[in-house]
Amino acid sequence: MKKLISMAMLTLLSLGLSSGVAYAGDYGKQKVVYHINMDDPKVLKAALGNIQNHLNAVGKDDIDLRVVMHGPGIALLQLANKDPDFSDKISNLKRQGVHFNVCNNTLVGKKINYKNDLYDVSKDDIVPSGVAEIARLQSLGYAYVKP
Repeated sequence: MKKLISMAMLTLLSLGLSSGVAYAGDYGKQKVVYHINMDDPKVLKAALGNIQNHLNAVGKDDIDLRVVMHGPGIALLQLANKDPDFSDKISNLKRQGVHFNVCNNTLVGKKINYKNDLYDVSKDDIVPSGVAEIARLQSLGYAYVKP
């Protein structure tokens, strides 16, 4: 009897494991907004790594990924304007379809010239309010991620 129970449990365990492996990495289509409002370079670098890992897992063709920066989060693009490691990571993410959006309220409040002070920002990348943009995207079904 013990042998029969052991074999049954082994069979169930192997079925469970094989079914888990069959679905590993199958995340379907995703819409995601990453919320960046911190200025610690280590945290910002980790956030860029999270974004790349997310893309790798889901696949660039199956994800609509937005990064919305406001307040101290603007430091990400200020750092990228001076640090080739940050600019390379951002350029690579953009080539994979990631959209980076910048809060106009922050630009005005901090007197930041997006053309000179931020890395690779166009007028189309600027949103009126970072937090309002995050709420808008969530209302459109985007999952919220705060690294």
